[in-house]
Amino acid sequence: MHGLVFDIAHLLAGGLVVVSMMMLYQDRLYALLNVFALHSLVLTLSVAWQAYIQDAPHLYVTAAIALIFKAIVIPVVLHRMIRQLGIHREIETVVGIGPTMLAGIGLVALAMVVMLRVTPGANPLVREDLAFALSVLLISLLVMVTRRNAVSQVVGFMSLENSLVLAATGAKGMPLVVEISVAFSILVAFIVIGVFLFRIRERFDTVDVAALDDFKGRMRK
Repeated sequence: MHGLVFDIAHLLAGGLVVVSMMMLYQDRLYALLNVFALHSLVLTLSVAWQAYIQDAPHLYVTAAIALIFKAIVIPVVLHRMIRQLGIHREIETVVGIGPTMLAGIGLVALAMVVMLRVTPGANPLVREDLAFALSVLLISLLVMVTRRNAVSQVVGFMSLENSLVLAATGAKGMPLVVEISVAFSILVAFIVIGVFLFRIRERFDTVDVAALDDFKGRMRK
């Protein structure tokens, strides 16, 4: 039974890394949002499984928050936001998909090496969850820095928060009140970002970060 518990937890946490890698080669906003919804769904399953094996009922609340807000509400809102803003559906990247995928693989390897070496005395399940969480965090940062569209950067930011939830639940160190406050802080941040996206689109007729940088450079001149 212990081996099965470990294998399922390993599968779910590793699945989160795989879905994170899927974000790197998406070239359309709708596809990226669908992958993010899948990302949040896998997180929900992982947290629920951790709640079961740790006998921690409060983690079911965390799983429910991830399912309702991250897997359903936020993707639906972003879909509607894209339609209302009339944003170009294709995602422009700073570098090509190939180099980005290679960089993502390198970051996963780096996360595994670093985390497994700095936690030699920890529980094996905790060590692997932390390694997977760090992998997801680094990939999310890579999504943010290699995408020029502001909406795709919001998705990277949300998936980064998913990695923090995975780390917290795997390490058994975050109480319920902190989990709920973090979740609602992210929700408030998402609302604020949404307002800014509408204002940016209204003012500059684009949400391309590179175009905004060009405008800022012209203003300085």
